[in-house]
Amino acid sequence: MAKTKTIYSCTECGGQSPKWQGQCPACNAWNTLVETIAESAKPRYQALAASSQVQMLGEVEGAEASRIPTTLGELDRVLGGGLVAGGVVLIGGDPGIGKSTLLLQALAVLSQSLPTLYVSGEESAQQLALRARRLQLPEAHLPVLPEIRLEAILGHLASIKPAIAVIDSIQTVYSETLTSAPGSVAQVRECAAQLTRYAKQRGCAILLVGHVTKEGAIAGPRVLEHIVDTVLYFEGDTGSSFRLVRAIKNRFGAVNEIGVFAMTEKGLKGVSNPSAIFLSHHGAPVPGSCVLVTQEGTRPLLVEIQALVDSSQSPNPRRLSVGLEQNRLAMLLAVLHRHAGISCSDQDVFVNAVGGVKISEPAADLAVLAAIVSSLRSQPLPDKLVMFGEVGLAGEIRPVQRGQERLKEAAKLGFTQAIVPAANQPKQKIPGMEIHPVHRLDEAIRFFRES
Repeated sequence: MAKTKTIYSCTECGGQSPKWQGQCPACNAWNTLVETIAESAKPRYQALAASSQVQMLGEVEGAEASRIPTTLGELDRVLGGGLVAGGVVLIGGDPGIGKSTLLLQALAVLSQSLPTLYVSGEESAQQLALRARRLQLPEAHLPVLPEIRLEAILGHLASIKPAIAVIDSIQTVYSETLTSAPGSVAQVRECAAQLTRYAKQRGCAILLVGHVTKEGAIAGPRVLEHIVDTVLYFEGDTGSSFRLVRAIKNRFGAVNEIGVFAMTEKGLKGVSNPSAIFLSHHGAPVPGSCVLVTQEGTRPLLVEIQALVDSSQSPNPRRLSVGLEQNRLAMLLAVLHRHAGISCSDQDVFVNAVGGVKISEPAADLAVLAAIVSSLRSQPLPDKLVMFGEVGLAGEIRPVQRGQERLKEAAKLGFTQAIVPAANQPKQKIPGMEIHPVHRLDEAIRFFRES
């Protein structure tokens, strides 16, 4: 079979060259030429629908997409209720974080009731069998295919007609129509496009495993994340037993949902009460510790914020945060000085979110400042106290979303006091919870001193 003719196109200007060059001959940009297939009279792609006609949006019949539960509750939460027929899910994460283990667990259970296929480009069938037996998974009805050639994979998909297929990983798959190596930009883009077209035409849910770069982004072209329907990131420290699955993009559900798993000898197990992971258990209240009620999607989480303030030995004091935005920490310290009269200009400030969780919402501002003041004055905060609230540059405490749900979650876990923005004060009393509404930062600091 003759190979398809390829050319090299510039990603900046679209100029073409018959061979690779370091510099684009059209716009003189460096390292922008990528391999693509030359256009021919025969179209390479078929339409996803039988015909394309103009329709009035109000006349189009729309129905809620039916879900296929994965039998893993935390994964279903992140996906929005389960897999969707014809949907393509991309899962990225660091090496050894548990991507293959998670998908093998889900597919092994689903294979008992649905036709499935596990395509492995990194492990042999013997390695997959050893892992399945070590995890004590039902393996009798799970077909596996160790293959990296796209044309062969599509052929097996067409013959088996699975409802769910896993491709592990997309960076190992290559197409014969391209001469570049597997994992290159052109190969990843071409293979993902062909697999997505198959999924949409046949109604097969496909899960793609993606490698990540040193910076943590999914390797390959950015268009890979645009092609798929859902993008999940597997986070966590390989030295810790806990893993977080976070949705970055989801066409069939909410984004910013989080699923929490614990890595055990029998695979990944969902954690029903993740707040217990992110709270340290001190024998007595300690300075520099504050409990925050944060919101991840629809789930409220209690996270302990720890701060350490120490005299600086250098003319430029350090400002270091783990799990929180470092630039925001510098801004909060300036607000603390201006509106509460507490200066940390000669102090090193270290802030950490316990458990490795990453907090991006501004509702953590008040808890961060409370932990800093507690450490600076060596004065523990009251026991069973939680707080949340955004701190503005003018020193005001701004409200956050879902305040009622946050307080109910804290009360359920035994907390009895809460400092909240005045606008988040609940209209109805929460049993067992004493609420302290504050309007400005100095009011909250005054409460710390008096308590």
